[in-house]
Amino acid sequence: MSNHQPQTPTLTVGIAGGGAIFRNHLEAYRALPDVEVVALCDIDAERAAVVATEHGIPQSFGSVGELLAWRGADGRGVDVLSVCTPHPTHESVVTEAAAAGVHVLCEKPIAIDVGAAERMVQVCRDAGVTFGVLFQRRFWPAAQRIRAAIDDGTLGQPILGHCSVLLHRESEYYSATPWRGTWDADGGGVLMTQGIHYIDLLQWFMGEVVEVSGHAATFIHGEHMETEDSAVATLRFASGALATLQASTAVTPSLGVQVRVTGSTGASAQLTEFPEGTDGRVDIWAYGDSVGATETWPAALLPNADLATINGALIPWHQAQVADFVDAVRTGRSPAVTGEEATKSLRILLAVYESSRTGQPVRF
Repeated sequence: MSNHQPQTPTLTVGIAGGGAIFRNHLEAYRALPDVEVVALCDIDAERAAVVATEHGIPQSFGSVGELLAWRGADGRGVDVLSVCTPHPTHESVVTEAAAAGVHVLCEKPIAIDVGAAERMVQVCRDAGVTFGVLFQRRFWPAAQRIRAAIDDGTLGQPILGHCSVLLHRESEYYSATPWRGTWDADGGGVLMTQGIHYIDLLQWFMGEVVEVSGHAATFIHGEHMETEDSAVATLRFASGALATLQASTAVTPSLGVQVRVTGSTGASAQLTEFPEGTDGRVDIWAYGDSVGATETWPAALLPNADLATINGALIPWHQAQVADFVDAVRTGRSPAVTGEEATKSLRILLAVYESSRTGQPVRF
């Protein structure tokens, strides 16, 4: 009788899009056993070939269709596709992958309109493929601790919340990339690109949103962007809880990010992300008599963090979410952040835009 356990088959991965966030996905998959990134595609086939060669990826293609049609010597194609393409293309890429029976992990935002997001969820459900969306900040230690303190009753029912995203971006951030800060190609400004991560955390902690009232404006970057560089909003939840939101890329210097929750026990918890470029970019902590925890997780102490770029500092958290997604694919369970979950934060921020445009609250 053999004592050998059955070997886990290697999971083959393709990545769509060779831009800035590509490296995070590549390193996250490569950190896992029995997972191999075998293909990369980009709308610029020459770029795909260069990036693939630089990173030791065997195959490169100029389209998603070519990547999905590819078969190796063993007759296998890719099992998983990571989507790192521009926001408006997510629906078409995810739809192609689902039609090919390939599991999909998509960068945030899931889409730039709710209808597209809902169609993506449905097509993956109909195809029987696992669909996840990247919100790696849910895997921060304090985010996990706050969620646990809500679940175990330490905080009680969340009653008040606050999300503050006060960042600095140079004008060159928008002018250097023509699509950035445009409605058609980016889908929005600070809310869609930066704030969505923390809106996701706020709603994950606080629960179902039923009403949004907000205003959006462009104060500093109007010469280089058509979307908002600043926004404020109030949120009302199904539980009766209330929260405030403020976000901007017009702050000099950056003040970082705070997400705060107060519960019915009187205890509060706060998650803080230091401004980019400071020692301890990820400073996360909780406080309150019932919580009794104060912890700091400086980015400099993270073994796989690269402080040279904003994306580089997120590599450890990409690794955590990618590991969860791969396990979900292998076990058949739902990933930590499903398409349905990812649609919630999109719906909230789009409601801020709508409320700002009409001057009226948006009720779900």
